Amino acid sequence: MKLGIIGCGAIGTDVALAADKMVEIEEIYLHDKDGDAEKHLVGKLRKGKLAKVEEFLGKVDAVFEAASQQAVAEYGEKVLSAGKDLVIMSMGALFNDDLREHLVETARRKRCKIYLPSGALCGVDGIAAAKTGGLDEVTLVTTKPPESLDRSYERRTVVFEGSARDAVKLFPKNINVAACTSLAGIGFDKTIVKIVADPVVTRISHKILAHGRFGRLRAEIENMPNPNNPKSSYMASLSAISILRRIIDPIQIG
Repeated sequence: MKLGIIGCGAIGTDVALAADKMVEIEEIYLHDKDGDAEKHLVGKLRKGKLAKVEEFLGKVDAVFEAASQQAVAEYGEKVLSAGKDLVIMSMGALFNDDLREHLVETARRKRCKIYLPSGALCGVDGIAAAKTGGLDEVTLVTTKPPESLDRSYERRTVVFEGSARDAVKLFPKNINVAACTSLAGIGFDKTIVKIVADPVVTRISHKILAHGRFGRLRAEIENMPNPNNPKSSYMASLSAISILRRIIDPIQIG
């Protein structure tokens, strides 16, 4: 298998380093608008090569986007039109209904897949399964230290509660987890997001609460920062690597 990676930041680096150790991966093509970043990463890889996206599309089997929402808009349709599977990390781009529907239609027409890793969340597989039987309500509760919200609070405070669509307008840093929860379940307008500032906590946590015909679900994770970028959670990288293993492995779990 040959892999393309768009974005050589913390997540793109973690995926590339993991892929470089997988016997199933033959070549890894890297692209980043920051030339220094891609050169730095390719120097760490045995199987790495540098190429523009348009140049490697004819060579790879799947493409990881780990750059930005702008990259999804710029390259998503090109990747899918080439018949390649696409992994989207910057899934906040999919809040754009027109873009999302266009990408889905292109993937359907070209018979390829769009993969959305669970990122910094846990419990998304349960939400997706419960959706088939009927979900009544889904709430995502994100708790952060006040400084990560660029605000000051002396006590635990709910700073936002509303729809996922409204949440991302006011708190764009929450956009990927809100998008993932919404797409797995009942959509952007019905999914409730609650953002809490707590001066006691030192790490960001995400909790999913849901109920429906299946029963009740509660899943919570307290994230450790990525060693290479404290602004990114380590679990986001691990979920991306897990998706790569899912693409490769004959056994599918979940």
